[in-house]
Amino acid sequence: MGRYVFAERSRGIAMQAGVTVAFYGVRGSTPCSCASHAQIGGNTSCVVVTREGEPAIVLDVGTGLRFYGCDLAGAPFDGTMLVTHLHWDHIQGLPFFAPLLHPESTTRLIGPPETNAGFAESLGGILCPPYFPVTLDQLAGSVQIDDLWADSIQHGTATITAAPVPHTGRTNGYRIDWGDCSIAYVPDHQEPIDGGPVADSVLELADGVDLLIHDAQFTPELLAARPDWGHATPEFAVRVAREAGAARLALHHHDPLHDDDMVNAMATDAAMLDDGIEVFAAAEGMKVSL
Repeated sequence: MGRYVFAERSRGIAMQAGVTVAFYGVRGSTPCSCASHAQIGGNTSCVVVTREGEPAIVLDVGTGLRFYGCDLAGAPFDGTMLVTHLHWDHIQGLPFFAPLLHPESTTRLIGPPETNAGFAESLGGILCPPYFPVTLDQLAGSVQIDDLWADSIQHGTATITAAPVPHTGRTNGYRIDWGDCSIAYVPDHQEPIDGGPVADSVLELADGVDLLIHDAQFTPELLAARPDWGHATPEFAVRVAREAGAARLALHHHDPLHDDDMVNAMATDAAMLDDGIEVFAAAEGMKVSL
């Protein structure tokens, strides 16, 4: 398995050997900006995976994506963006990603098709007037939009696998196998409230990965109050990691109700559940090198 090194938290991504996973947005539901959330961060889902000399892979395009665009400092973007589903917290950063205005940018945008429409049609129905003043095809950069559902594709030397995840609508989880490194990304996952089994599709995505990034939005009390909202507790995230044989677990998609102290306490408690798995709370600016 890959060897992990935590880099100093910062907005910039320093190119390192191997694969770097950088967290730009770690909140669920809605962005939140307040002093009590400053350490963990308030931007919604966006994780950037890079390997030197190859195009980047972006996992979800929530509001954290805007800050990734700022870090590119006017350079064009060349890479693939994997969208898990079309809820606002996973797409709201896309039209504010400055490199889309660069004529040399080349973006492949991938997501799950709806039952009655392709991903491009569904996304285009949101990013258009009167909801937003311009459409993606009016931007200077090139944007290709494709469906991906229960299948694998190549991205340079990386293999990207998508599989359905239980949530509140059609939702993908993703696995990236890049060299000797493997990452699974499951930011929205309905925990079975009856203690039922973990979905086979999720266990296959996370099978033996070096890093599992998983939904940990709810406390047990929130899950009981909102049993069909499509989210999971840190305890369930640890269960998924254990059953899949993941080496390290990043708790992600933190609830906007939870301040820094609460998120850190939830991560501390989760880490005590299985001493064979390294557990931590994902935070904006955090980077993990594999």
